[in-house]
Amino acid sequence: MKTFNISLKSINEVKDFVNTVNKYDFDVDLTSGRYVVDAKSIMGIFSLDLSKPIKVEVHVDDCGAFCEEIKNFVV
Repeated sequence: MKTFNISLKSINEVKDFVNTVNKYDFDVDLTSGRYVVDAKSIMGIFSLDLSKPIKVEVHVDDCGAFCEEIKNFVV
């Protein structure tokens, strides 16, 4: 499992992030405060406080290609 923070500042960034996550078959969770949502759920992401960094938990050991694709969102 790998953990890091991301920032999603616009609707288009959320859409691009969800499209990227959906290309992979492993689970990815987003945590903001006490809320945890599935990163593949666009509605779940919009329920989070997007004004602050969001913690990402990738539930797989080898996530190099995924991390490379979302590097623009990492803070």
